[in-house]
Amino acid sequence: MSAGAGRTPSMESGPGERDVPAADVDAALLTALFAAVDVGVYAVDDEGTVIACNPAAEQLLGYPPGTLIGVNAHRTLHPPALDRATTPLHRPYPDDTASGKRTSGDRAALLRADGTPLQVSWTAAPLPTATEHGEGAVVVFHDATAQRVREGRRAERYAHSETMREQAEYDLAETTWLGELTLAMTSTLNADEALHRLVRQLVPRLADTALIDLAGGGTQRRVAAAHHAAGLLPTGLSGELLSEHPAHQAAVARVVRGGGTQYLENLAATAGDEADLLDVADAREALVLPLRLHGTTFGALTLTRAPASPPFNEADRALAEEVSRRISLGLDNARLHAAQVDIAAALQRALLTDLPEVPGIELAAHYRPAQHAAEVGGDWYDAFLLDEGDLVVVIGDVTGHDIQAATRMSELRSMLRALAVDRPEETPGQILRRLDTAQARLTPAPDSATAIFARLYQSASGAWDAAWSVAGHPPPLLITKGGAATYLTGAHSMLLGLRPTAERPTAHTRLPNGATLLLYTDGLVESRTRSIDDGMTRLRQHAATHRHLPLDELCAKLAEHLGDTRDDITLIAVRTPTG
Repeated sequence: MSAGAGRTPSMESGPGERDVPAADVDAALLTALFAAVDVGVYAVDDEGTVIACNPAAEQLLGYPPGTLIGVNAHRTLHPPALDRATTPLHRPYPDDTASGKRTSGDRAALLRADGTPLQVSWTAAPLPTATEHGEGAVVVFHDATAQRVREGRRAERYAHSETMREQAEYDLAETTWLGELTLAMTSTLNADEALHRLVRQLVPRLADTALIDLAGGGTQRRVAAAHHAAGLLPTGLSGELLSEHPAHQAAVARVVRGGGTQYLENLAATAGDEADLLDVADAREALVLPLRLHGTTFGALTLTRAPASPPFNEADRALAEEVSRRISLGLDNARLHAAQVDIAAALQRALLTDLPEVPGIELAAHYRPAQHAAEVGGDWYDAFLLDEGDLVVVIGDVTGHDIQAATRMSELRSMLRALAVDRPEETPGQILRRLDTAQARLTPAPDSATAIFARLYQSASGAWDAAWSVAGHPPPLLITKGGAATYLTGAHSMLLGLRPTAERPTAHTRLPNGATLLLYTDGLVESRTRSIDDGMTRLRQHAATHRHLPLDELCAKLAEHLGDTRDDITLIAVRTPTG
């Protein structure tokens, strides 16, 4: 080889330069690069023995300088005995390198000198076939421990967020379900009806069987029951035809007497041929929870589960306690409302007057308060005799359902009585006009009020006549003995108090023998589901159909079949002698 062989033009010496052979330059450069890279590099021969490595590989694997050379990588750096279940291990130079393929991976482990695994990402490439080491490979790897830690933390955060999301979805579903239970308790003021709705929502969400027993007056009664299998207990679930399990009966009694939640387990069928309620319901464990609020025990809620269902856990018990609390709130509200309704009805009736005894005249009145209202209203009726023996019949209505309406009603009734007794010679229209004037003086801003003032008197022939005046009220209805029903539309004028100086008309009519004169409030003919015209048509038809009934029965029947339960209904009726 000539002196210039193996050199490149760029390596020719210039002035003052020393000649360096090209091969020496290449070897020095490769050695420097091999040592400088901060990733591990090692090479193995075709038997897997390390024939070269850089300092980074020795440092990463924990080998002193020069001691990694000659180590068999197959047996030492990645032995099969490494726990593959906890540390993924892949050979960083698979058989693919033998066929000349370049391979890589990001999940492998190399064994350090101290026996601990090192998580690595790697690339392997075959050695040139022309080398004296046969079909070896060169492996480049770097420490992936930090990356694995980051990935683990990321996985933990994701798992935590999924857990939180699932918990949030569960909490939302549970809150929605509890809201539905509350709605079932508050959508009606009938406690028994509400409890029937509620127990159907408890199974199978919380139990296989749900029972509710209410206590009162020293006794208890089952008011609601449900089982997840429809028709399993068609008649016996109510407890009427099935005997009670002694343990359950005793637990309910303890709760009613003031005890806390009772837990019954390993329930077995009672001795004897007759199956008890819990046996038929296939109950093997039960929770008996008190329905109690503010020291008042309303009854007990029983929840049972069958052997095929999971047992009650702490979460189930906490949910059951919340359910019993909500039921207790609903029962307490129903109790308070019923008490208020009773008080309001009693007060309303106390404000209404007793009917006088009139020879030859049948007289009846009926008052029914709104079923969903717990306040006194403004409806009133009145009937009294004047000195001349004339019978005054009044009906009126003040807008509202509160103490103010009741007070206003009482004032109007009293003033109207006083005015009629003071001036018996005046017509009904004149009496109502004087009431307008009194209102203007005494009540600057009166509530909306309507009334009918009617006077019944006997003529010289003994027949009964009627004179009346209407102030914004539905007209009187006259039903003859023969069945003709007619509204008396005359003498109609504006509401009470609107125009104190305006004259009010008076109308007159002869009342046939056996005829019925009916006065009523708008609750009898008005409804949210039908027009007032339809209501008045129905009233006329029903009154004619049932005209033969005694007046008290007639008034009660009309109120029951025609009235709007959301409004007060008041009627007063007069029937003349049959002749």
